[in-house]
Amino acid sequence: MKIAKPLAFLLFCSAGAAMGAEITPLMTEALVSLPDSPQVKMLTVQYEPGGMSAPHRHNSHVFVYVLNGKVEMQVEGGDVVTLEAGQTFYESPTDIHTLSRNASDTEPAKFLVFFVKEAGADATLPLDNSASMPVETR
Repeated sequence: MKIAKPLAFLLFCSAGAAMGAEITPLMTEALVSLPDSPQVKMLTVQYEPGGMSAPHRHNSHVFVYVLNGKVEMQVEGGDVVTLEAGQTFYESPTDIHTLSRNASDTEPAKFLVFFVKEAGADATLPLDNSASMPVETR
């Protein structure tokens, strides 16, 4: 399911989760043959120029693969890394994702996100308990 840019923008702005981003869910699948039947969720995130996400954490192992453009990522206590197309980033379930943004103010950036999580658990949680995350990231 692809979300129209205006709708995605409204979802993110109202949730306080991200600005200038479009999330496209690709698939969710339970891995029933593995112990505890973890769930895999795959989606793409496209940041418009200057787009970013608010600080958050994940109840999952998160693997990021940059498809195009450049993104800056950082977890609490780590260095800021700038990733280009073809590069990867990992977040553990205990990491606080303090920075996720498009490194460019003129070009969009798009990346693939692959979550491995407990079945039924939200994959993404805001740091501010009063905010909610878009359904697409759960």
